[in-house]
Amino acid sequence: MSDTVLAIDIGSTKICAIIAEIDDEKIQVLGHGLSKSQGIKKGAITNIELASKSIKKAISDAKRIAGSNITSATVSISNAYAKSLNSTGIVNIPHKDISIKEINRVMQTALYNANVPNEYEVIHVLPYNFRVDDQDFIEDPFGMNASRMEVDVNIIMTQKSNLSNLKKAVRSAGVEIDGIVLSGYASAIAVIDDDEKELGVAVIDLGGQTSNLVIHVGNSIRYNDFLGVGSNHITNDLSMALHTPLQIAENVKIRHGNLIETSNEIIELPIIGDEENRNGVSLEIVHSVIFARVEEALMLLAKSLEKSALREQIGAGIILTGGMTKLKGIRELAQSIFPAMPVRIAKPKELEGLFDELKDPAYATAVGLLLYRAGQHTQYEINFNQEMMHSKNVQESLRDIDLGQQHYETQAQPEPREEETAPLQQTERQAETIVFEDLPEIGKEDSNPIKKLGNWVKQLF
Repeated sequence: MSDTVLAIDIGSTKICAIIAEIDDEKIQVLGHGLSKSQGIKKGAITNIELASKSIKKAISDAKRIAGSNITSATVSISNAYAKSLNSTGIVNIPHKDISIKEINRVMQTALYNANVPNEYEVIHVLPYNFRVDDQDFIEDPFGMNASRMEVDVNIIMTQKSNLSNLKKAVRSAGVEIDGIVLSGYASAIAVIDDDEKELGVAVIDLGGQTSNLVIHVGNSIRYNDFLGVGSNHITNDLSMALHTPLQIAENVKIRHGNLIETSNEIIELPIIGDEENRNGVSLEIVHSVIFARVEEALMLLAKSLEKSALREQIGAGIILTGGMTKLKGIRELAQSIFPAMPVRIAKPKELEGLFDELKDPAYATAVGLLLYRAGQHTQYEINFNQEMMHSKNVQESLRDIDLGQQHYETQAQPEPREEETAPLQQTERQAETIVFEDLPEIGKEDSNPIKKLGNWVKQLF
């Protein structure tokens, strides 16, 4: 059964809305809309009215292209005010078999045991380690036989005020929220492959005004952090250092931004407040300004990585994504800051119908939101509605069908002798569809006394 979904990435520099059709985990992109962010600074909403207008414009464009009038959306929430804490839950398994119900119960217990501050609201509960009886590091406890189960979870939460402002801005744009996903989590879904999940990996999303760090180890995200520095800060630095308007500084960054090669070439730039006169600037200065800002951001993220105490578990290295990765030489610079760790730049996964302009690291979060809706989230998860999400939907329904089939086949076994069970058979047949050919001919009564007794029982009850 296909489902039409709307994903909205609410960033500090841009809003991206994508409408897609999901059919059995296959995603077909139908339309998208982009708008410049207003009323949003460093991931937080600072003006609900302006933010709502930006969101509405992106949604309207996506609806027009897709020809859809969808009214609910899954939205990203910035890592800016997100915090994490770990918790543990333990439950006994009365029937010895671990079902989805038992997994939900142990995760809810871990959430109940957590010391969540009053001003925060939980958006993700992600299990990263299951223990069954005395056996540790269980990948998937579903269907196992045990008397006790434990779980370690990473609880991601955000400030209630920030969440409330986000909900108001989206609702004012004419859309209800049916899912909220941490932006770093969504980016990670869009760029990590199965081998990297297995080995452990850190994803750094370098955006316009913010940078996110997410570490995926074991079965889920174990650590997330936020840095209020992005590519817009490079533009501001260039504008101040070169005394040139912001838009000119942005063009210089895009055209001449290079973190490896330097040049003595002189470029002529207009001066702030004096558009007629121009100032000659060496590209060496441009290089040093950009290099200093990017190096500072990556050094701060490297410190955060050390603080996580998970560096030794990151076998697949670092993945860089986001708009800032388009700077030439950023992979080589990151390689020098994260020594002995492989570094790669990642674009979001390919989707059917994905527009060319969205096949860009800057749109990893938006694509990740669609993948999240298609079921590519952590194997088990409690979402912001406190609902259990899992990847067992298809398997469970198939199992139920199999059980139903077995039950039907058991019922369809050769029946005992008619004389022994006639009254019971007659009672059961009340629920069956009557076929006219099965009825006795009018005027001919059944001479079998047992069948007569069955008819009498049928009339009685």
